[in-house]
Amino acid sequence: MPYPTGKIAGALYFIAATQFALCLIIAEALYLGYSVSANYISDLGVGPSAIVFNASVFLLGLLLLAGTYLQRHNQTLKTVNTLLLLMAIGAMGVGIFTKNYTLPHGAVSSAAFFFAGLSAITSYKVLPKPLSHISIILGALTLAALALFSAGIITSGSLTSTEAFDSNFYLGLGPGGMERMIAYPAIMWLAGLGGHLITKQET
Repeated sequence: MPYPTGKIAGALYFIAATQFALCLIIAEALYLGYSVSANYISDLGVGPSAIVFNASVFLLGLLLLAGTYLQRHNQTLKTVNTLLLLMAIGAMGVGIFTKNYTLPHGAVSSAAFFFAGLSAITSYKVLPKPLSHISIILGALTLAALALFSAGIITSGSLTSTEAFDSNFYLGLGPGGMERMIAYPAIMWLAGLGGHLITKQET
């Protein structure tokens, strides 16, 4: 018996989140001298770990894209699905336009982060409690960290540089640490959404 499309989409979301989290750890280990505090996440896309990171973030977007296609007729998830589609395009863009492509990279990475946070918050309408409450918190964390990260980039002078400069807006976490406060809550939410869809009884 074939699996319902909702369960397949859930599995794709869960795999997307898991593989990205694991590959991020692998990429950090392969990049000697890399600092999770002082370096951007995107530094992993231009260093010795480039093939791992770029392939992983592109796959993240590709799996999201496939999942949203499977859910295209699900009216309950219409808004979340649209936001996930935009997140998917942004993630795939990060894998193509590395940090060396300053303006395109900034645009696609910001889009991926922003729509990930919005997706998490919006999903509260379709998720059961307490997962709906957790999703709001995770989405809010992503957007709040994105605001602080953006403020830090602008005030530190990093906006026109490929170098990461520290800022008080990073709250002592450094640019890399604050960037992870954007990414990790969104990835955790995506895994949770995937788990919910996998276990949901479809009618």
